[in-house]
Amino acid sequence: MSDILKNQLRSVIEWTDPDPDLLFEQFTDRGDEIKNASKLIVGPGQGCIFVYEGKVEGVFDQEGLYDLKTDNIPFWTNIKNALYKFESFHKVGIWFFRKADLLNKRWGTPSPITYSDPKFKFPVGLGVFGNFSFRITKPDEFFRKVVAGAEIYPVREIQKILLSRITQPMSDYLANAQFGYTEIDKHRNEIAAFSAQASAPIFADLGFQLLDFRIEGTSFDEDTKARIGRIADMSAEAQALKELGVDYVQHQQLQAMRDLAKNEGQAHAGMQMGMMFGQFMNNPMMNAQPAFQQQQQQPAAQPAASADDPFAKLEKLKKMFEMGLITDQEYSSRKQEILNTL
Repeated sequence: MSDILKNQLRSVIEWTDPDPDLLFEQFTDRGDEIKNASKLIVGPGQGCIFVYEGKVEGVFDQEGLYDLKTDNIPFWTNIKNALYKFESFHKVGIWFFRKADLLNKRWGTPSPITYSDPKFKFPVGLGVFGNFSFRITKPDEFFRKVVAGAEIYPVREIQKILLSRITQPMSDYLANAQFGYTEIDKHRNEIAAFSAQASAPIFADLGFQLLDFRIEGTSFDEDTKARIGRIADMSAEAQALKELGVDYVQHQQLQAMRDLAKNEGQAHAGMQMGMMFGQFMNNPMMNAQPAFQQQQQQPAAQPAASADDPFAKLEKLKKMFEMGLITDQEYSSRKQEILNTL
């Protein structure tokens, strides 16, 4: 009986120990009815909305102690009459909301943003992630349009709404900016600045203010990684062949010889391999000096090595082996053939 009287004579309404993950929470004091309440405490970083018979009658957005018995609050007359008559709680609704800044909330693109790489002309799938901070500025509008009387409204729910809307302007920007896949990280601040500018009206329409917007990192999808890997391998191989003085056609000939050795019978393959390899090594283009060697001046007293010079062939053979263009067996076999001519 004493507990019932205590609840009915309760004189203070406040939001104690609010869950940091809640944006709105209905005041029920563990399910008790709100009756005969006379004072309202709004703590730092909090606000309070009063709803009477389905209509928002007032918003307390300044921290402090409010005496609800006075007539200084215009909308309070109707609410006061309901409470004084010990009428049921459902006619008067009280919701507290978080007015403090919501900092460093995580965001990430739900699916890769796709656009065409301007240099290599292949599709890029880019994932972007970071954090943003915001605060509520129009709690009554958001309450009417979104919360709609729900007992609780978690912060994660507004995050989902915002994320579903801010990725589209970012996708449009990347599609038009024509950044190559190698340039994305260099332009992260530029992308973040545009995204913040484009997202601010989206936040404002929902009753929030965007405080900052950051991009922490990017990642490519598996298909894009595979394409980038192939380009990197081909670029490295092309550079190595250029330094060795081997052109693309000669490289293809080497590959053909290696494939032949793998697919044919050992004796027959060995014979053909020796013939083709000998032809390849005696190719005038193959015996030409590599670009980096041509830049080195030979001493005047020493004549330049001829195309049939076995020492030049051994040097070329060693470089090919070091570049992985021939196998260990191929290197040893051809090396012995050259040594036998001495």
